[in-house]
Amino acid sequence: MYVAVKGGEAAIANAHRLLADRRRGDRSLPAIGIDQIVAQLGLAVDRVMAEASLFDRTLAALAIRQSRGDMIEAIFLLRAYRTTLPRFGYSRPLDTADMTIERRISATYKDLPGGQLLGPTFDYTHRLLDPSLLQDEAVEAPAQRTAETGHVMRVSEILGEEGLIEADGDMPQDHEIGDLTREPMEFPMTRDLRLQALARGDEGFLLALGYSTQRGYGRNHPFTGEIRIGEVEVEFDVPELGFAVSLGVIQITECQMVNQFKGSAKAPPQFTRGYGLVFGQSERKAMAMSLVDRALRAEELGEDITAPAQDEEFVISHSDNVQATGFVEHLKLPHYVDFQAELDLVRRMRREFEAARSAGEDMKEAAE
Repeated sequence: MYVAVKGGEAAIANAHRLLADRRRGDRSLPAIGIDQIVAQLGLAVDRVMAEASLFDRTLAALAIRQSRGDMIEAIFLLRAYRTTLPRFGYSRPLDTADMTIERRISATYKDLPGGQLLGPTFDYTHRLLDPSLLQDEAVEAPAQRTAETGHVMRVSEILGEEGLIEADGDMPQDHEIGDLTREPMEFPMTRDLRLQALARGDEGFLLALGYSTQRGYGRNHPFTGEIRIGEVEVEFDVPELGFAVSLGVIQITECQMVNQFKGSAKAPPQFTRGYGLVFGQSERKAMAMSLVDRALRAEELGEDITAPAQDEEFVISHSDNVQATGFVEHLKLPHYVDFQAELDLVRRMRREFEAARSAGEDMKEAAE
């Protein structure tokens, strides 16, 4: 039971006013606009959308501004808003093979059908601060070419033609895709639910786990089969019409990792897959997700579970930064009654300890 602190409401109101003041900052500078955040802090917007599970750049930018750039707080805000929205149904599965591609690379094949496309990337930039960005200097227009549309073969299809890689995520025909936002979390999970949890999991947490698998905690030896970034059409089946209608296009990042597999009693030696797909341009997150996805398939593939990244309950239960934030930050709230109980317990234990030590010393002196 918490007892309200006298004057608590006034203190909270003043804290809100102070927060608004700090958010606005120096009044002599122009206020940052939502359009500016969307256009110039696009990767931050993409992360908030991905981990909040809501594709809306304007709302994500608003959350970033409201949170003063605290990404996890922005994700929390957008996730909370998402729960207020009505749900009409489920869209059709996205066909990423028909993506309008902005970036597509592979670390396994130099010459890909359809070619490699670097797109906007930091990969080949020098990690040096650029003083020219202190000013609003003119930026050269990028080179452009006509976008290629239609089916673009995946790297996994090349390996699949030779039977060198497992099938692409086949599920039993009677399997119904789960919904992590509608069903209580239970273990063990099916892979579709795990991927949902990973898709909105914390990027830093998944990155650390993915890194751990590369350092030997999970015995994965991954190759980046393919990363592709681009726009895909979202379609929705309307029963009254009898056909699907387009809801628009969204930008996504997809990653397929190719992993060694020595085989088992049921499967021959072949490559296995790790998969990642997230909203926006979130390449690091998609790669980390695919590494962890593969690690979590250890039991399915008959591998020993020896590392944290292979422990489904550990990974899924701790990957959500909104839930983690709630558990950690609740420690800032009043715990006066609980602490007083602990304080009384420690004092009593100390008295008993001192009494026992004093009695022991008395016995020792009597024996001498």
